Amino acid sequence: MTTNRRNFLMSSAAGAVVAASVSKVAMAALPEPVLQTTPNTMPPLVPNTGRPYNPVVTLNGWTLPWRMNQGVKEFHLVAEPVVREMAPGFKAHLWGYNGQSPGPTIEVVEGDRVRIFVTNKLPERTSIHWHGQRLPNGMDGVTGLTQPAIEPGKTFVYEFVARRPGTFMYHPHADEMTQMAMGMMGSWITHPKGRHPLIDEVDRDFVFLLNAYDIEPGAYTPKIMTMLDFNLWSWNSRVFPGIASLNVRKNDKVRIRFGNLTMTNHPMHLHGHEFQVTGTDGGPTLKSTRWHEVTTDVAVGQMRQIEFLADEEGDWAFHCHKSHHTMNAMGHEVPTMIGVEHRGVVKEINKLIPDYMVMGERGMADMSEMDMPIPDNTAKMMGGEGPFGSVEMGGMFSVLKVRRDQPRGDYKDPGWYKHPAGEVAFEWTGAMAEPMRFQAEGHAAMPAVNMPARNIEVQVRKPTGHSGH
Repeated sequence: MTTNRRNFLMSSAAGAVVAASVSKVAMAALPEPVLQTTPNTMPPLVPNTGRPYNPVVTLNGWTLPWRMNQGVKEFHLVAEPVVREMAPGFKAHLWGYNGQSPGPTIEVVEGDRVRIFVTNKLPERTSIHWHGQRLPNGMDGVTGLTQPAIEPGKTFVYEFVARRPGTFMYHPHADEMTQMAMGMMGSWITHPKGRHPLIDEVDRDFVFLLNAYDIEPGAYTPKIMTMLDFNLWSWNSRVFPGIASLNVRKNDKVRIRFGNLTMTNHPMHLHGHEFQVTGTDGGPTLKSTRWHEVTTDVAVGQMRQIEFLADEEGDWAFHCHKSHHTMNAMGHEVPTMIGVEHRGVVKEINKLIPDYMVMGERGMADMSEMDMPIPDNTAKMMGGEGPFGSVEMGGMFSVLKVRRDQPRGDYKDPGWYKHPAGEVAFEWTGAMAEPMRFQAEGHAAMPAVNMPARNIEVQVRKPTGHSGH
């Protein structure tokens, strides 16, 4: 990444102040497009030009470098097909920006004049909507309404002032059903220009987007017509165990920003700590409206910004609390065989149908233990090995790792937490004493009256016709 984060040569793009196409001759004057293909979490991009700020860390992503041109902060986004590793051994053919899905995070400072060149290398036209920004109507990025579409091979330019600090995102407003289902989105952070009464300074600042895909086992490309039955619930187009951990120092003040571009809401739950919602895509929340939570719901199209003091050491789960959203490659037609011993039958069926899968006789956890054959390029339903065995999670799940000896500014994974003696749940093998019983236990609170003389079983009859409606 050293070459990706160098200073760019100054060149003039004066006059590019409206959304308009850029000729091939003028392309030589544009900022060099910076690409990134690794799914690793990149270190924060410390600004070396423009006004200073405390940078964010994009989970399994990176921040887009810029150049300063006569006081304007210039970026170059390239909309293009990409290959995204969603988990080790599982890759998807998506659409994104600058080699990634989601695209790189854009970081600016309140009051910055920003100029973004957008080159379209997709097979169809596109645009970019700057979600949550206050800007001129013609820069809002809605194809046909506020601008002409960016045709394949064309470059458009957007320019506006980042008028207010907060957590935002960008995504197309052209053929959204296809382009967003294919992974086209990215995060935008506007930092305050100075001390802000509603925005505290923090030690660690993370950001990611919630997205979902329907990719059949063994396939590479999402099904874009899916409305609700997605089988891969992801953060920044990664699924557990492919999602990086959030590594912090004990007593760090931590901010986590996330936005929802799926088709349903997500109750985001953090173990071991209480947090406050300190911002949305409408800006920072008033302090009088904040209270402590361990779960907050983020609806479709919304951003949330939470903050907490990481004062409890350990490896703490952080996940969506919808149980189907912490699984991978969920087959909606997988038969349920709980209570039925069928492993021998499954082995025989697999000789004829290699990708045949059923739910284990004891539940889904069987699948994390069985050496079940799955199609190539398919993420296991659940997995990830922890210090005590299979974590039995997938999808929207990661770990907040809090360590007293994690150096300041160090985002490397510290490994598994070493629990002090006596602080891990354990199996009890001693004798079990008979529990004490209350003498009054089992009696009704008050005598029943007017009850039928015999038991009656309620039967429900399905109505026919439309009588009584």
